[in-house]
Amino acid sequence: MLSGVLMMVIGGVGFIVMMVLNAFVLDEFDAYGEVPIPGSGQVQLPAGQTQISFHTSVIGSPSSGFPLPALRLDIVPPEGVAEPVLTEDHGTLTTVNSDTHIRIWTADIPAAGTYRIRTDGQMNGYINPRLAFGKENGAGYLPWVFGGIFGLGLLDLIASLFMRKQRPAGQPPFTPTDLEQLKTLAALRDSGALTQDEFDAEKHRILGE
Repeated sequence: MLSGVLMMVIGGVGFIVMMVLNAFVLDEFDAYGEVPIPGSGQVQLPAGQTQISFHTSVIGSPSSGFPLPALRLDIVPPEGVAEPVLTEDHGTLTTVNSDTHIRIWTADIPAAGTYRIRTDGQMNGYINPRLAFGKENGAGYLPWVFGGIFGLGLLDLIASLFMRKQRPAGQPPFTPTDLEQLKTLAALRDSGALTQDEFDAEKHRILGE
């Protein structure tokens, strides 16, 4: 049972710590740069997948129904390089200190290089909107690992409690009655193991006389 409790503590604390680190330290949604909306700019992108997020400032804490504007994005590759493949890939909304971002697209970049970015959209009501180009957090799976540890600890605790409940209760220790003790002493006296005086002394002790 103790091991189950320990696993639950490790799993719970680890899950909370990793969620905080992912939000404040390890999030790399803008690792490669940002381009204002509407606007244009150049971003140095590596080959492979790039996460493209809508990034804006907010007042207060936005709800899960945060409205996303209609966006237009054009990625112009370096000369001689094929155009990146854009895939719509909405992520979860993340807000830290009035700073909100949510993944909109995933781009398959064919080759590393400097790409020209053009953005457009109706941004009325949004504060400092821009598109952020970054990568997926490499430690994003760790909260689920700690969540699994917590779950295993919970199962271990439940199993331990169930087994303890099923285990038969131990027999209470046998305590002979006064009559049984006197019978034993009488047998010892009759066998010669105790003298009459010793028998009388033990008899008085047992009866509290």
